[in-house]
Amino acid sequence: PKNQTAGFLLQTDRDFSAMSVKQGMHKAFLYYIADEGVILRNNSFPAKGKKTLEERFAGKSDSAFVLSWEPLFEKISETGDLGYTYGVHSNTNRLTGEVIKGTYVTIWQKQTDGSWKFVLDTGTQGLSESSE
Repeated sequence: PKNQTAGFLLQTDRDFSAMSVKQGMHKAFLYYIADEGVILRNNSFPAKGKKTLEERFAGKSDSAFVLSWEPLFEKISETGDLGYTYGVHSNTNRLTGEVIKGTYVTIWQKQTDGSWKFVLDTGTQGLSESSE
């Protein structure tokens, strides 16, 4: 039955965003990344694996900003073990209140314990308010 997982990735992605808001981006990304997950970001090579991410975040603060996002769409494979979400993200500077928006896509894979972790996450910046 395809529909038994409907809405599940949207909720997982919302939970991921909520954790980023409450506990910081670093903690959220380390919690939701699959062991071999990959992150693609502007001006840097792909960061592959949880260990690489831990090293990249080490000694860096994520308290100056709040990263949140809202998934707009999910698609889960018929086999029920792979899917993706996409949507709009907002990065708010805590000091100035400036908000930078963009779009993102996250590819998810169901883990052996039944949880969903991301295997690929990428985003773009530069979404202006007028394009909504």
